[in-house]
Amino acid sequence: MASDHQGPRGPLARLRRGHEELVLRLLRTHGPLSRAELGKLSGLSRTTLYDIVVALMDGGAVVATAPAPAERRRGRPVETLSLHPGAGQVIGIDFARRAVHVAAVNVAHEVIGSASEAHSAGLGWEARVDLAERLVARLAGGALRLGALSGIGVGVVGPVDDLTADAEDAPRPGAPQHRAPGTPARTDLPLLLRKRFGVPVLVDNNTRLAALAEATWGAAAGVQDVLYLRLSHGVGGGLVTGGTLHRGAHGLSGEFGHITAEPDGRRCSCGKDGCLETVASIGAVLEAHGAGAPDLPAFLAALPDDAAAARVLTTVGTRVGTVLAAVCNAVGPDVTVLGGELAEAGPVLFTAVERALLAHLMPISRSRADLRAATLGEAGGALGAIALVLHESPLLDRYPAPDSLE
Repeated sequence: MASDHQGPRGPLARLRRGHEELVLRLLRTHGPLSRAELGKLSGLSRTTLYDIVVALMDGGAVVATAPAPAERRRGRPVETLSLHPGAGQVIGIDFARRAVHVAAVNVAHEVIGSASEAHSAGLGWEARVDLAERLVARLAGGALRLGALSGIGVGVVGPVDDLTADAEDAPRPGAPQHRAPGTPARTDLPLLLRKRFGVPVLVDNNTRLAALAEATWGAAAGVQDVLYLRLSHGVGGGLVTGGTLHRGAHGLSGEFGHITAEPDGRRCSCGKDGCLETVASIGAVLEAHGAGAPDLPAFLAALPDDAAAARVLTTVGTRVGTVLAAVCNAVGPDVTVLGGELAEAGPVLFTAVERALLAHLMPISRSRADLRAATLGEAGGALGAIALVLHESPLLDRYPAPDSLE
């Protein structure tokens, strides 16, 4: 009878395996953790956690790392536990409107490398995948072992439910087809990537993925509830709640750029009037500034001496802060992150955003407000795609046998 309970398929064995998978999932999702942090997150007793960690380390799935000398404090050094770096690698690809960004991370959350290359707006999807493949080959000096990949995360512009074509790709009824028969479309992207790399592919909106990246590696690393807004050629964002990316019922979460900022404002590309995007996108800012700056780099270079540019940013920051306050009052994030190319304007913009944010937050929330600048730049979407795989790929629930790590 004892073997029924303790054998490889008995209830005790299944319980132990469940504990192992819990520990592995926490390390995969959060990255390196101390034993105390792992115990708090897992809820396992110290004795049970010790036994599970020892078994995983003996099996080669988990490694322990002592802090660097510069990081050590008085007392016994606190080592951290992480997944074995050789247990798998993950690629993230961000197919932006006019560029492809790629990054690679191992399952121990160590960034292996990143690369980017711009392309023409009309480049076809097969050519974009070709470009992504070439960029991946450059990572780590060409030493990245594609055979070790555990998954690929992908960020794309626009909605991703059913991965339907966005406005740039979808022909209007009665309009001529510009894509030759047999030419891959946006909806073919997951299949194209799986054929190239031979691993599962997870897809999400690239701005939403940037939110997850900032909560994993960036300005809000380790924070469980994060609101992210990106000010770029478009305006959008994402919510991370309880450490998990929030997509919404139809994959439309994070469309903060289409919250009304000026009720009597200009018509937005979405069909509404006065959306935040009509005020806070790069194009809107340059138009409001007039002929003083032909492009964003020139606009930013003129700060802070250009009084007209400063006035435009003050107005933009006020609108952004007001919208952010409305979202914060609804969802209550720990940290709000502001990113995108326009955020590079720095204090001129952030001061106005923070002033409006505090003015429109509920009084009880003002002391808790925490506005931060994004830190990951153009790599955010690709890194967020990696975080998506690290959080969700079923392949990473299983650790390799010891001989596969040699």
